[in-house]
Amino acid sequence: MRIHVLPSGPIETNAYLLTDARRGEAVLIDAPHDVWASVEPILEAEGCRLIALLITHGHWDHIGDAARVQAAGVPVYAHAADRPLIETPETMAMFLLPGYEVAPTRIDHFVEQGQALELLGKTFEVRHVPGHCPGNVLFYLAPEATAFVGDALFAGSVGRTDLPGGDFNELARSIRTQIYTLPPDTKVLPGHGPATDVYTEMRSNPFVPA
Repeated sequence: MRIHVLPSGPIETNAYLLTDARRGEAVLIDAPHDVWASVEPILEAEGCRLIALLITHGHWDHIGDAARVQAAGVPVYAHAADRPLIETPETMAMFLLPGYEVAPTRIDHFVEQGQALELLGKTFEVRHVPGHCPGNVLFYLAPEATAFVGDALFAGSVGRTDLPGGDFNELARSIRTQIYTLPPDTKVLPGHGPATDVYTEMRSNPFVPA
């Protein structure tokens, strides 16, 4: 399996395309604006069919191309707490940058805490990490020691909590109970910026110390 990091959209939101050429399948995690233009050539080059779009949370910069991906016949997975943001994105209109729009996307499969998604012949464990956004989830791949955490945790920082539905105390609790409880060598792939790991953030994150 290969993990392609695809920063896209006006604020360089990280999308992650996981491809398995042997199986001929791929999974996309988050769909910022314009990411589909990067996804299609990779799918063609590796002979893969996109079988799922996993949304970490419903903020506009993570779902700008979600409707386009869904229109290609790809089922969408997300947490029910972010259904209003994803299915009626006009609720976020005041936060959009000028010139950008987000089309409504139907959630085909709701994910929840502790759920195991079987995709690409692997188990994606779902952990609910609210605080930045009510429906923020992470997707954890144990054999790869990798967690896709959305905007809950960044390298040396954490997600903002001043947007509707944000709560710093809840975010700190989510990080400590759902991310810092992963194995220390777990690679953390965030919604913005570079990768980090659980051990580094537990030792040095200035906002949420272990």
